[in-house]
Amino acid sequence: MSLDRIQLNTKDILEKNFKTSMRGYNQEEVDEFLDVVIQDYESFQHEMEKLKQEMDRLRKQTDLSRTRPTTSNHQVNYDILKRLSNLEKAVFGKKFADD
Repeated sequence: MSLDRIQLNTKDILEKNFKTSMRGYNQEEVDEFLDVVIQDYESFQHEMEKLKQEMDRLRKQTDLSRTRPTTSNHQVNYDILKRLSNLEKAVFGKKFADD
């Protein structure tokens, strides 16, 4: 649902006046119903605002994670091989590393 398509706000609903006719609706009943509609409308607006804020927060978080430098797999593999080589030297001595 696009927010651009919303035609009413709570003020519009609150201030809406209906014409009465000979066999018209009970004005008190209409007013009570509109009060419920206004409450629901306000709840929906509040929830949409909360969701928009959460969406913005998640977009920013996603954007930050994309710009963060990542360590490539090649670098990780090189580091592991280097550590393994150093470990072999420590365990088996320099002679093993020279062979």
